[in-house]
Amino acid sequence: MNDMRVWEFEESLWLGNADHYREQIDGECLMVLPEPPFVIAGQQAVDAVSDTPRWSRVALTQQQIKRPQEGLIVVAYKAEAYREEGKAYEAFCTSTYRRVAHDVWRVVQHQQTPLPLASA
Repeated sequence: MNDMRVWEFEESLWLGNADHYREQIDGECLMVLPEPPFVIAGQQAVDAVSDTPRWSRVALTQQQIKRPQEGLIVVAYKAEAYREEGKAYEAFCTSTYRRVAHDVWRVVQHQQTPLPLASA
């Protein structure tokens, strides 16, 4: 998967509907999210994110891609995402994809570290 497709894939995970999300997440996925229970795996990870409100827009910056071996892609970036009510969510994120068939990739790891809210 070329770099442009990697970022399109990652963006689709933020903006896509629950069905799209379920299709892209591997059954063995591990996630660390900023809300309890924080560390989730497998179907729990798919269900947790599928059941949350979707983002209406997202900007991915500070993008990095590594390919440590054939069939494995690791990305890191800063996300600034918005829901319809307009409040921004900013986090540094990582995702890892593995190829499961020709041109078919699944997320096997995702992590989000939210930026602290600016003090008033």
